[in-house]
Amino acid sequence: MRPGAHPRRGMGQSPTLTLTRLGPVGYPIGVSSEEPSQSFIRVRGRSFMAVVLVPEAPIGDWLTRLDEQTRRAPLFFDERPVIVDFSALPIETDFPEVLAALKTRDLRIIGIEGATPELLGAESWGLPKLLGGKPVGLIEVPETPDDAAPAPNASLIVHGPIRSGQSIVSLTGDVTVIGSVSSGAEVIAGGSVHVYGTIRGRVVAGFTGGKDVRIFCSRLEAELLAIDGIYRTADDTAPALRGKAVQAWLDDDVLVVAALD
Repeated sequence: MRPGAHPRRGMGQSPTLTLTRLGPVGYPIGVSSEEPSQSFIRVRGRSFMAVVLVPEAPIGDWLTRLDEQTRRAPLFFDERPVIVDFSALPIETDFPEVLAALKTRDLRIIGIEGATPELLGAESWGLPKLLGGKPVGLIEVPETPDDAAPAPNASLIVHGPIRSGQSIVSLTGDVTVIGSVSSGAEVIAGGSVHVYGTIRGRVVAGFTGGKDVRIFCSRLEAELLAIDGIYRTADDTAPALRGKAVQAWLDDDVLVVAALD
């Protein structure tokens, strides 16, 4: 399977979106026919990252906390896709009302988990029910004053290793890790990622759409590398590159990984 390719899905079915760790959404398929003139249809696969909100009872108190958090960090949800997970709410909850309340807060809701269409009613129309998403560590919401804006291309330097379950997110520039990224940890950057150590977890560069970014590391043992939504898993990595110092970049829509000789 070529890098960035994804499991086969049938014709006429909706693509499956998975999250953070971020599974595959489809890959090139062919329409077979006994007639040799039948053309092939190419479906390009991509992986995506999204924030998962988990409403809790009592819902009024939870919405109040959400509003307070949004006031402290008004740009946190800006342009971020959001998944709503209803699994923590009791069955007697008015799910359509909760979903409507979230939509009034200008969240970019792209899908739902933890509730059936019957529970959600007409308010869920147009939102796919997502299955099989793999959770990662909690994302720390920054305390940003209302009148403050993030510095453009601000770089983040992390002194020390990123341990399993930790998530480092910086959407405004490069991330440099002076240490290793453990298995089960992740680094997400709007720019490039430099790891002066071993990558055993997941590293995502160009999260906000940058194609000219790169990933560098002293030793490659990564579960996943991704740039601008195109990714390569450990199974897709050439054995000769494992344990080597490498760099990764995009060549058109192909994620290239090469040794730093």
